[in-house]
Amino acid sequence: VQLQASGGGLVQAGGSLRLSCAASGFIGSVNYMGWYRQAPGKERELVARMAPSGEANYADSVKGRFTISRDIRKKMSYLQVADLKPEDTAVYYCKIYWRGADYWGQGTLVTVSS
Repeated sequence: VQLQASGGGLVQAGGSLRLSCAASGFIGSVNYMGWYRQAPGKERELVARMAPSGEANYADSVKGRFTISRDIRKKMSYLQVADLKPEDTAVYYCKIYWRGADYWGQGTLVTVSS
C-alpha cells in the first residue's frame, strides 16, 4: 500500500490550497481515511478524517475552514484548506486504515506567511 500526498506550498494568510492523496496497492475500500499535520516541535495531530459512510470529523481548530473529501473510484482523498493562518503551517500527512493497519503518506509541506 502506498500513499502519495501533494498540493502543499507557500501561501499567504487567508489563502487556500487543495491537498491530494493518491492511494494504491490495495483492493477494495478503506475503513477510514484522514489527514494529519505536524508542526515544527509539535506532535502530529488529527486534522480531519472520513468514515466509510462519508461522515467527516474535524479538529476544532480547522472547522469551517477545511473540508475533507474523497473519490472512491480513483482512490483519492482531498483536503481543501481555506482561510489559512500562520499556525496552520505544518507537514500534512494522509493516512488510511485498511484491514487492521494504518498506512501513511510521506507528507506535503504547507507554509503560511503572515
